[in-house]
Amino acid sequence: MIYLEEKLQQRLDDKKDRLNKLRPLPTSAISKIREQFEIEMTYNSNAIEGNSLTLKETFLVINEGITVKGKPFKDHLEAKNQKEALGYLYNLVEKDKRNTISERLIRSLQQLVTQNIDKDWAGKYRTGNVRIGGSKHNPPEAIAIPKLMDDLVVWIGKNRTKLHPVELAGLVHHKLVHIHPFFDGNGRTARLIMNIVLMQASFPLAIILKNDRKKYYTVLAQADLGNYKPLTKFVAQAVERSLDIYLKMLTTGGKKENFLSLSELSKKTPYSEKYLNLLARQGKLEAHKDGRNWLTSEEALNRYLEGRERKH
Repeated sequence: MIYLEEKLQQRLDDKKDRLNKLRPLPTSAISKIREQFEIEMTYNSNAIEGNSLTLKETFLVINEGITVKGKPFKDHLEAKNQKEALGYLYNLVEKDKRNTISERLIRSLQQLVTQNIDKDWAGKYRTGNVRIGGSKHNPPEAIAIPKLMDDLVVWIGKNRTKLHPVELAGLVHHKLVHIHPFFDGNGRTARLIMNIVLMQASFPLAIILKNDRKKYYTVLAQADLGNYKPLTKFVAQAVERSLDIYLKMLTTGGKKENFLSLSELSKKTPYSEKYLNLLARQGKLEAHKDGRNWLTSEEALNRYLEGRERKH
């Protein structure tokens, strides 16, 4: 069954192709974008789990080695651990894009994000049952975890070439957090594994934003009930945001799209900001988030309108 809309798949593939045509990418530009994404990923992934560091504080901790007064030492360690795990991820993908996702890899990433915080359980499956606060889902009993993780790895191998990479990434993410194999670090590990799937398929690092935490938990809860379409669309929008940022920042030699806020675009078109927001949230209008605000372009709106007219 296909969970990701074909139109959205095509849009992502087209943008990825546009990005690939720019290769080889300028080293200085890539280094700058990668640093930005690493800081954003570290901040957002940890903040979703309750880390109190701000985006700026996260930058200072991992780039300047500064200790932020009044913030828990654990939060500093989480930032440094996440940065190290991302470095491991990049090196893994750059060395071999065909690397299979194994239990050893999953446990290694979890060990990196929890090292120095929970040494006794870093890289080890939980041995007790757990409950997830605020969720109706009860993770499986600890005794079932080794078999479920083995099944997950086999499933990934079987579906790697059958599913679109963005769809596969979303489903793998859910399957891992659904098993909840560790006492700590499940969400952070799942987001890293999701990105391995994406980056092996030449998509850029995708970031789940802290501002979208409520929606993130909602689509995961819907997936718990067997409805995977909202989750795959949510992941696809995160991927599209990254693609848009890469395309915006890299020199293309041609005309660049001028990204505008929805309020700015509404003033230039007959459409209200509320209507444009609806289209963006539904994934019909090419748009990405900058903080809490959606950004899009006149060209993107024209492409949506042209596609709508062709249907009629």
